[in-house]
Amino acid sequence: MTRYAQRTLIQQGSVANWGKAAPQGIGVVNGYGVASGGTSITPWTVSSTNYNGSVFNADGTLTVTTAGLFDYAIIGGGGGAGGGKGTASVPSGGGGAGGGYITGTAYLTAGTYAVKVGAGSAGIGGRTEFVNAGACSSIYLVAVAIGGGCGQSYGGTVGAGGNGGGGGSYAITAGTSFNTWGYSGGAGVSLTGSGGGGGAGGAGAAASGATGGAGGAGVVVTNFAGGVSTTIAGGGGGGGTAGGAGVNGGGSRAVDATGGNGTANTGGGGGGAHSTNATTRAGGNGGSGVVYVRWQV
Repeated sequence: MTRYAQRTLIQQGSVANWGKAAPQGIGVVNGYGVASGGTSITPWTVSSTNYNGSVFNADGTLTVTTAGLFDYAIIGGGGGAGGGKGTASVPSGGGGAGGGYITGTAYLTAGTYAVKVGAGSAGIGGRTEFVNAGACSSIYLVAVAIGGGCGQSYGGTVGAGGNGGGGGSYAITAGTSFNTWGYSGGAGVSLTGSGGGGGAGGAGAAASGATGGAGGAGVVVTNFAGGVSTTIAGGGGGGGTAGGAGVNGGGSRAVDATGGNGTANTGGGGGGAHSTNATTRAGGNGGSGVVYVRWQV
């Protein structure tokens, strides 16, 4: 007979219980804590491990109620695409780069953590130099994913697209490297074709004559969204008369039209614009980023 309730006797400090995880529901599980914030994801199971989690599609606050480990996947905002200026050569703009991607596990103490979801940058007009990249996404004091770079407009003079954006027509160098955050954009060619934007998982393709290059591949985010895998942060397609496709959230170029926008909350790059000799078109906008957090339960 004992005067203590049975629940107080579970896994008390003894040699037999040394090193065991706390019981589910009253504290850490396998070293993982408990948190809330953003939009709750329906709990899911992966190979007998149970998870809970949140997704942030906009800025918010992660509130850690029980200190412990947390897994995260962070995708920056996608870059806007380059535009085409109406001239007799029907030029086009390069695709925007997909947002940077970072994932990992961090120990968080109890408290609140600001979560920032980076906006995609706007597409740019004909013969405008590339401007701001997509905005960074982050969990404050934990990790940051940078935004994708803009594609280059027709005939730009500052070099190829920045941070993975594709090169415009008449600017036949490839986009600059995205370093460890993503991949370079493809090169444009003279007259009509532009390079695809780099993705978080692969380089953008170079233009081939009048055909714009395809956007670079994205990355697969596995088991962060309720056990569903999704591929995001792809590059936008380069502009051209038969322009390239956007992939994994990246926008496609359109014939004689503004480029397609990157998909919201994927970090996809915008699609490059293509112009006739009568109309100037702007590149598509980059898609906003997203932040995932999960923990074991």
